[in-house]
Amino acid sequence: MLVTRQPVFRKFWHAVMPLTELANGPKPFRLLGEDIVLFIDADGQPAALRDRCCHRTARLSKGWCVDGEGQACGTGAIQCGYHGWTYDRSGQVIRIPQYEADRRISPEYRTTAYRCTARYGYAWVALEEPIADIPSIPEFDDLGYRTIFQFYEEWQTSPMRALENSFDNSHFSFVHRATFGVAASPKPSKYELVENDSGFYAETIIDATNPVKFHAISGVTDPITTRHMRNAYFLPFSRRLDIEYPSGVRHIIINCFTPIDDGRMQLCQWLFRNDTEADCTAQMLIDFDEVITREDKDILESTDPDALVDTRRRGVEYSMESDRPGMLIRKHLMQLLAKHGEAEVYRGMDENAVIPIAKAA
Repeated sequence: MLVTRQPVFRKFWHAVMPLTELANGPKPFRLLGEDIVLFIDADGQPAALRDRCCHRTARLSKGWCVDGEGQACGTGAIQCGYHGWTYDRSGQVIRIPQYEADRRISPEYRTTAYRCTARYGYAWVALEEPIADIPSIPEFDDLGYRTIFQFYEEWQTSPMRALENSFDNSHFSFVHRATFGVAASPKPSKYELVENDSGFYAETIIDATNPVKFHAISGVTDPITTRHMRNAYFLPFSRRLDIEYPSGVRHIIINCFTPIDDGRMQLCQWLFRNDTEADCTAQMLIDFDEVITREDKDILESTDPDALVDTRRRGVEYSMESDRPGMLIRKHLMQLLAKHGEAEVYRGMDENAVIPIAKAA
């Protein structure tokens, strides 16, 4: 599936950038193949515009923020670095330095503005009117949990690949054999799956190796422990993984796999823990999950990002019983496409061919 050719994904909120990234001025990002610029407006809220000045097409992300007097500052309106045309969060040009102060600026002088909001420490963007809310993360405001912003990085793969991997417990003994995978137990545990309107909930218990260096993370000292995994998928490209150890320690990971273009995604990862810094330091938790995440990244970047979604296309990829969560992700994506009059678009299609509309299952 080529995500940039599926218009419905433009109608969802996507986690684009930590708010801390915007503290020193505008930053560029590519979302679903669209070049955008993010900045903090005069009210302290994130804003997103097309990264293109309507004067001579320079990237607005090459500019800076200015205050009401036109002075450079960290927040406010965004000023183009080429000729100084200045835009508010609606995309309207509000100042042209070469004009007299009382000269009217044409309302046609504007660039595209996108919906942008702050939530959970990130700027979220929807390229068109969103059809669903941002998934809820109750732990973010729960004093019983601490929030650790773990990863914000580009991967050379697609959200579909990252999602199916997140629910695939048959790769643990192989991809994660150097960390928590139990090499002697390649047969995956069974998921209990419950579908819902926004995706599905998946629950299982797995065995995990627990060397001494992991004891503070798991809260137990057994050489092999268990992980009670409560996993959830949210349309289109988010997941929640709630790992509970026998100690009662909860290790909750939230991922947004934000589509950059058809070959790249941005990994956004939050971690929530119900222990304290004295029990296990944030840096230890970041280091622990980074090693595991690197194992996933290495193998996923070797796959074809144009992942099969419409399983009616035979002979492209084959599946086994433990791939059921990944097949459910495909089912929900196909239902979403069908609901909006779309079918899967993939590499190598005849662009002149009539694409059959998917039927909702």
